Amino acid sequence: MGPGVLGQLVALDGAEREDCQRCHAPLQEQSDPRSALFLEGLVCAGCHVRNNRVYGPARRDGSAPAAAEGLPHGGWSASPAFADSRFCATCHQFEPDGYALNGKLLENTYEEWRASRHAREGRSCQSCHMPDRRHLWRGIHDPDMTRGAITVQADRFQIEAGEIHATWQLANTGAGHFFPTYVAPQVIVSMRQETADGTALDGTLQEHVIARRVTADLGAELSDTRIAPDEKRVLDYRAKRHPRAARLAFQIRVEPDAFYAELYRSLLEDRSTGTGREQIAQALRNSLASPYTLYAERRALR
Repeated sequence: MGPGVLGQLVALDGAEREDCQRCHAPLQEQSDPRSALFLEGLVCAGCHVRNNRVYGPARRDGSAPAAAEGLPHGGWSASPAFADSRFCATCHQFEPDGYALNGKLLENTYEEWRASRHAREGRSCQSCHMPDRRHLWRGIHDPDMTRGAITVQADRFQIEAGEIHATWQLANTGAGHFFPTYVAPQVIVSMRQETADGTALDGTLQEHVIARRVTADLGAELSDTRIAPDEKRVLDYRAKRHPRAARLAFQIRVEPDAFYAELYRSLLEDRSTGTGREQIAQALRNSLASPYTLYAERRALR
């Protein structure tokens, strides 16, 4: 339950708020946004308690606790669901008749995984996002996790008749879903010429955006350049060599919250945030602080 979600929920009531809370604060005890438990968002009980009974995976050796062991909360009932990707689909997959743009569901991660080789090989969502059973839920905000999802390979590099032509291959080799899977992030691949001291030269920048870009009101899809599992994308740079150019710089920048930043700006500008304005402003600051450089390479121009 971050400030972005909270700042929007306080302005909602009834069915609209319940739709959001189903994933962000799902317990009946969290129905009141003024409660301390509501502010905790998705807590342990959201996944591990059903009908006042505690559930979890079997131990590593396949056994389940006995009542006589005297464990906290009375132990747990073992269920194979905790190693099944369908468990994650509850929040990470819209129903077939759910909200869609351009004929594609807004949230379609489980189906993307189900169509991938990762599903055929028995690699669940949990195996990547909860490795060794750790409750990490690492994703696009984690540079190491993102680096493990893609492979970058220099392909072509030549200078002929004063023109630079270079290509790189970017492949989705590690993610069991589209890269990226949702509308929030965008990945910007930039190529530009620089001087020997690293100064960018005007007029030489070329960019490729990898994202599913939508309008801030989720009313329309603007573009979809995401990379499917095991798909390769060739990124091309072709330009006249600048007289002062000493090298060609290639960089991949990840903006995990690009859509959210745009959304929060629009909410603050039209002053529709009401009592959630302070939270939305904080969420915007958080979003603007989240980008990072994933990959950088420089090639000397000879």
